[in-house]
Amino acid sequence: MTLLAHDRYCDEIAHQVALLRSVVTSGAELSGTVPTCPDWSLEDLVRHMGGALRWVEFIVRTRAEEEVPEERVPGLAGPATRGDAAVLDAWLADGGEQVVAALREAGPDTKVWSWAGILNSGFWARRMTHEITVHRADATLAAGLPYEVAPDVAADAIDEWLQIVEYVQRTAPHDAARELRGPGRSIHLHATDTGADPKAERSEMRVPPSEGWGRVIELTEAGVTWRRGHEKATVALRGPLTSVLLAFYRRLPLDAPELEVLGERELLEFWLERATFG
Repeated sequence: MTLLAHDRYCDEIAHQVALLRSVVTSGAELSGTVPTCPDWSLEDLVRHMGGALRWVEFIVRTRAEEEVPEERVPGLAGPATRGDAAVLDAWLADGGEQVVAALREAGPDTKVWSWAGILNSGFWARRMTHEITVHRADATLAAGLPYEVAPDVAADAIDEWLQIVEYVQRTAPHDAARELRGPGRSIHLHATDTGADPKAERSEMRVPPSEGWGRVIELTEAGVTWRRGHEKATVALRGPLTSVLLAFYRRLPLDAPELEVLGERELLEFWLERATFG
């Protein structure tokens, strides 16, 4: 289940690359630590993202049928010189142009390897859209700059992550995945800037399905399931859609002033600690 068309993903990758480049050239300290990825400096993060774009470009362009070792991808490691924003920016721009061109040429249905059981280039267009959307948040927050993302992209990023969790539960149920199983527990994600009635949810944790953006996640004995809509849940996370996205990806603390947690906060924290398989 995807929300966006292939061309929309390609456009968004190009847009996100441009926005990440603006962080690189903003004067932000490239050697500064990224708070949401504390093992990385800002330059490390940009090199990771630029390398990922080149890796995917190689997979799609060569129609790879198996995982490609990073050492086979030309230019993946980035510039030899560190600390030069102009050189890093040019390398990132080139990688972005290459992956977008490869994805546009392939279209959504070309058969290529992927790690998630969806063996087509459309998987990579979607995955790279959300990979760079979230890592741009890391970079933007590290640089102290404002962060915004289009609502359709934010919504699809959450949907994709839920599908990844489902896939991991089906195919590689390690300890963390198994701990998400169990009856009678659910999570409601509710965007408050899409027309929903916050008063109704505060009193009953329930709003009409037609009102605004919402997702209901159930932790069942058989695994994680989810659906669109608004229903009574064990715990609800409410806030603007972008803030819900960032909290869901553990880029924004649950105590952020724009967020509200209703119900059993411990369940939401439990989910966020364990549903991080990527």
